[in-house]
Amino acid sequence: MRDLSAFPITRKWPARYPDRLQLYGLPTPNGVKVSIMLEECGLPYEAHRVSFDSHDQLSPEFLSLNPNNKIPAILDPNGPNGQAFTLWESGAILFYLAEKTGRYLSAEPACRYQTLQWLMFQLSGIGPMFGQLGFFTVFGGQDIADSRPRERYVNESKRLLGVLDRHLRGRTWIMGDDYSIADIATFPWIRTLLDRYNAAALVDFAQFTEVSRVLADFLARPAVQRGLVVP
Repeated sequence: MRDLSAFPITRKWPARYPDRLQLYGLPTPNGVKVSIMLEECGLPYEAHRVSFDSHDQLSPEFLSLNPNNKIPAILDPNGPNGQAFTLWESGAILFYLAEKTGRYLSAEPACRYQTLQWLMFQLSGIGPMFGQLGFFTVFGGQDIADSRPRERYVNESKRLLGVLDRHLRGRTWIMGDDYSIADIATFPWIRTLLDRYNAAALVDFAQFTEVSRVLADFLARPAVQRGLVVP
């Protein structure tokens, strides 16, 4: 059995199964990327809830793993070269798990780099822009009288959805027939835009029929359904 006591995070969140990958997160769009990936890959893992309500993300134990105080983060007792290994940032974790398992990232160079291209599209575009739009629809931003900031994020969200919608025409998934980490990264954010941020009307989502089609297929996957409620 692995000894994870050298990692301060295990003092606040003890590992009941220290031989399993340890996941620290919440069911946010970034958090569920990793739980969905783990469910899809079938990797044994143990999930720990990092409560924002009690500011767990600011605790010394969590900061010892992620100095950026964001979820998700992982502690893999069976990391590179058989050594325990920690990692944060959802995109980096998806890439790591894809390489670790040989799943959802093509070994063929051109396809591999194009998958990473769409992963970066989510990380640099969809996530930040949808998140800012969510601020103006759900959180404190709705009290701001100036409508220009919200309109900026509405328009950019619509533009990004248009890019994705055009790309998905004639494709089953973002990379064609192959489900990939690009899908696992992207569609939790689109689900959140609709269900959590209630922004369907704002972004005229009805026009993005290809995105809607693939989102439905994504949400129908059993591993996705399990991953969405972890932890």
